[in-house]
Amino acid sequence: MRVLKFGGTSVADAGAFDRAVQIVREFTFAPVVVVVSAMSGITDALISANREVIENHLQRHCEVAESLGLNSAAECRSMIEIAGREIATLLDAGMAEIKIADAIAAYGETLSARLFTMILEQHGISASYVDARRCIVTDDHHGNANPLLGELTTRTRAYLDPLLKKRRVPVLGGFIGSTLDGVTTTLGRGSSDYSATLIGAALVADEIQIWTDVDGVQTADPKLVPGTRTVPIISYDEAAQLAVLGARVMHQRMIEPVVPRRIPIRILNSRAPEREGTLICAVSEPSAGVVKAIAHRMNGTHAVVGCVGDGLSNGSAGAALVRQVDSSLEWRSTAPCNLVATVERERLPEIVRQIHERLF
Repeated sequence: MRVLKFGGTSVADAGAFDRAVQIVREFTFAPVVVVVSAMSGITDALISANREVIENHLQRHCEVAESLGLNSAAECRSMIEIAGREIATLLDAGMAEIKIADAIAAYGETLSARLFTMILEQHGISASYVDARRCIVTDDHHGNANPLLGELTTRTRAYLDPLLKKRRVPVLGGFIGSTLDGVTTTLGRGSSDYSATLIGAALVADEIQIWTDVDGVQTADPKLVPGTRTVPIISYDEAAQLAVLGARVMHQRMIEPVVPRRIPIRILNSRAPEREGTLICAVSEPSAGVVKAIAHRMNGTHAVVGCVGDGLSNGSAGAALVRQVDSSLEWRSTAPCNLVATVERERLPEIVRQIHERLF
C-alpha cells in the first residue's frame, strides 16, 4: 500500500492535476491513499483575508474542472459558490480569532481534495473524498497543532480501511485537522507532507511518496548553485537534519511518524515521474565524499549553512575536509551527521557555491 502526496505545484492547474491523476493510475494495482495540498497560492490568498483575491483563486478550481471537461463541472461551481459564502461569513467574524483563521485556511486543502476526487472519478478510478479532519485529530494549539497519535490512528483506520478494502482511493487534504471536539486546526505552514506521513504510519503503508516540482533532495539549493545533483538515498537522520536546516522539499516533522515503523519515503518530481528521485529510509548508503547535501536557513541578518551526511562529525575526515573549504568559518556539530556555521547573509550564495564546488 502506498500513500501519494501531491504538493501545491503538483496541483497548480489543469495540466498538473492531469499529470497527478496519471501517476495515481500507475499505482491502483494495490491500495492507494492520496493526500493533496491546496492549489499553489491559495493558502496565502486565504490568509491574506482579501476577498477579491480569495474569489479569484477560488475560481481556479472551476477553471480546472472546465478545462478538463469534467461531467461534474457544475457540481464544482456549486461547491465553490458555497465555499465563497462560508468564507465570507468567517471573514465577517474577524481574522483576529485564530480558530477562524484555521477554519478559513482549511478551505484550500478541502477544495483541492474534492476536485481531485472528481477528476479521478472522471478517469474511471474509484475514489472517495474524505474530510481529513475526521482522521487527523490534534490538540487545540491552533495554527501549529500537534497530533494526538492514538486517536488519529484509530480514526484513520476506521474511515480509510473500509474504502481501501473496496478498492477505492481515499483522497484527503493535507495541513488540516480537528480537535477532539471537532474544531478545525492546522498543523503549520507547509505541513501536508507531515499529514501524509501521519496517515501512512497509521495505516502501516509500505511506502509514502511525496510528489513535488523537483527531482528529489538536491546537493544544494539550485537557486544558489548551478549544476546540483539529486541525492539518491538518505537516512532518516540525514533527512531530519536537512529539514531543520531549511531544505525546501521536506517539512521538519515529516520524518517523525515513519521512524518507529521504518516506512520509506520517496521524494519525486510530478513533472518528470520517470526519474527516480530520493529515497529516505532507516539506513542509507555511505557517500563517497561523506557529505550528502548542503542546506541553509536565514536567521535575521545572518544565515546558517550546514553540511549533512551520516558519519560527519567533529574529528572525522569529512569534517576536516569541510573546515578546509573556508578557514574563516567556525564549524560546529549539532548532531552526529552535520556540521553547521553561521555566515553573513550577503555572503551565503558565495559560501554555498564555494562549499559545493569543493565537495561535489
